[in-house]
Amino acid sequence: MKLKWLLVGALAALGMAVGGFQAVFTVSDTPEITTVRGAQVDTELKCYHNPTPEALDDAGRLNVLVWNIYKQNKDNLLSELTERSQDRQLVLLQEASLDDQFLDWLQRSEWGSNQVSAFKAFDVSSGVLNLSRAMPKVACANLQVEPWLQLPKSGLYAEYKLSNGQTLIALNLHSVNFTLGTQEYKQQLDSFKQVLESHSGPLLIAGDFNSWSESRMEVLKNVLRNYRINEVKFTPDHRKRFVTGLPLDHIFYRGMTLEATSTPESDASDHNPMLAEFVLSQ
Repeated sequence: MKLKWLLVGALAALGMAVGGFQAVFTVSDTPEITTVRGAQVDTELKCYHNPTPEALDDAGRLNVLVWNIYKQNKDNLLSELTERSQDRQLVLLQEASLDDQFLDWLQRSEWGSNQVSAFKAFDVSSGVLNLSRAMPKVACANLQVEPWLQLPKSGLYAEYKLSNGQTLIALNLHSVNFTLGTQEYKQQLDSFKQVLESHSGPLLIAGDFNSWSESRMEVLKNVLRNYRINEVKFTPDHRKRFVTGLPLDHIFYRGMTLEATSTPESDASDHNPMLAEFVLSQ
């Protein structure tokens, strides 16, 4: 009898936990992408398309900011994001929550944006988000479910017109974190393989790769080796590191000349931002 009531209690606790989880988090069966341009906010399934793209770069220069912004949990995040991004043409954010305050900031700014909704917490979407001075030709959402938490991590594939006639493919990625091995980690990276391998122009692959183990770093480098890609090196290097000493955030690039880098220390997030400046080939 005692065992019976213990089992009943355990099942009841599990049911409450699952019910509470479902009350807080909502996950869409199909990846969604939300585009904000001024007062206009549109949410579409899978991909955004722009029939009249303009060149993203500024006279052959492309300045990039990559930053995990910790769901805007710090009061000074938006003021620092404004400052850090003022001379950038492209900003790749991870853990961006499209709450009222952030949406208001977006609509008052000169940025266009695309966000992939990994999940919604209390009806507020969270995921990777691109800010760009010129909207992409196409931007597509990608999700990979965390096997333990059953909440997805998001990726955003975007194609931007460049002034030299080429197209930049930018991949903004927040990699799965809690896994026993590297199978799901590799699956997420491989999900972009077909479109990346077929592209002959500039590439930018960046974000929070949760590369906290040597095995994850090996998988990451093996996958990216197929794209003949370079990694941005930072000196000094203030990127967030795991207890293993390995950095979690990276910028990889191809088909552009790297001119300047920095990782300024910040208390506006639990990660420090990464900045890189590129020059396009003529």
